[in-house]
Amino acid sequence: MKMHKRAILPAGYLASGVACGIKKSGKPDLALLYSNTPAKAACHFTSNTIIAAPIRLNRLHLKKSKAFQAILINSGNANCFTGKKGLHDAARISGRLSYLLKAPKESILSASTGIIGRRLPASKIIRSLPSLLKGLSQGGIDAAMNSILTTDTFAKAVTVEDTIAGRRVRICGIAKGAGMIAPNVATMLAFALTDAHISQRALSRASLIAVDSSFNCITVDGCMSTNDTVMVLANSKAGNPLIDLDRYFSRFLSLLSRVYLELAKMIIRDAEGATKFIQINVSGARNVKEARQVALSVANSNLFKTAIYGQNHNFGRIAASVGSSGVKVAEQDVKISVSPLHRKIIDVRILLYRGKHSAVVYTSDLTPQYIKINAAYN
Repeated sequence: MKMHKRAILPAGYLASGVACGIKKSGKPDLALLYSNTPAKAACHFTSNTIIAAPIRLNRLHLKKSKAFQAILINSGNANCFTGKKGLHDAARISGRLSYLLKAPKESILSASTGIIGRRLPASKIIRSLPSLLKGLSQGGIDAAMNSILTTDTFAKAVTVEDTIAGRRVRICGIAKGAGMIAPNVATMLAFALTDAHISQRALSRASLIAVDSSFNCITVDGCMSTNDTVMVLANSKAGNPLIDLDRYFSRFLSLLSRVYLELAKMIIRDAEGATKFIQINVSGARNVKEARQVALSVANSNLFKTAIYGQNHNFGRIAASVGSSGVKVAEQDVKISVSPLHRKIIDVRILLYRGKHSAVVYTSDLTPQYIKINAAYN
């Protein structure tokens, strides 16, 4: 497996990014990912009961179609809590894009990120679609990944490739996310593009497994968004033998899992105001669910996270979080160790003496800068 810490599009994909005027700053805020042939898709969305209009539209398209050609993404406006008008705006934009691409409207997926509760400036987006299409190119992925950012301080991208049955298969992933990060997809957008020839059931299964061990294992502040989205497209351009659950599946899964995990870690490294990258490893649990439950209880503790920021060796905060996790453990059955707090990467290890299972959760410290960023965000 080869990994590149940059975006390199697989065969058959183009991308573009422009500034359409959603952001007052004039920064890029509209991106397009495009496959020149119909592709299979696997999608995962927020578990929040209040969901953004693009997610509602995507679910309709996913019910009607099994072939997809484009993902349109805007930043600066979440198009959420906007009622029927928000759904109408999303459908109107998607319909116009499908017309310009000469593709079925159900083949268009979309995502939004930004301020909640404001109506999307649909006319601005529609006016920018021709220039967005004109800019489509393989090199356009750099503009695309910069167009999806909000409070991020850097663009997040990774590409992996490997040989499957003598054919090179590539997966390129991009993401955004820095705040409002909680498990169950976390608060972020992530998009993976692959040229692998893979069955729908294998693609869906691989993405589900990869999400669970990556984006569902990160948290910054325990706050869940309304727009969380992970999408992967597969257009079969690599020409490899069909990947299915019983053929080459583990190889493909390892590639996709690497992409998702690298992007998830980048989100934590870019956490709003963060100065520490924290790994919480819980072992000796009765099952993975139990291990993750304990790890998340610690990771979402504001007392623990502020102590790490202050390099305060008050590990009673870890013990208290373990005890309040809902997993019934006794003091004598818990062992805690923490790496030196002056380092940028902090390793927390918790041994439960209950079983043989483990889980890792990634988080950050909580700093005064986090408060400043979110107090001013509007």
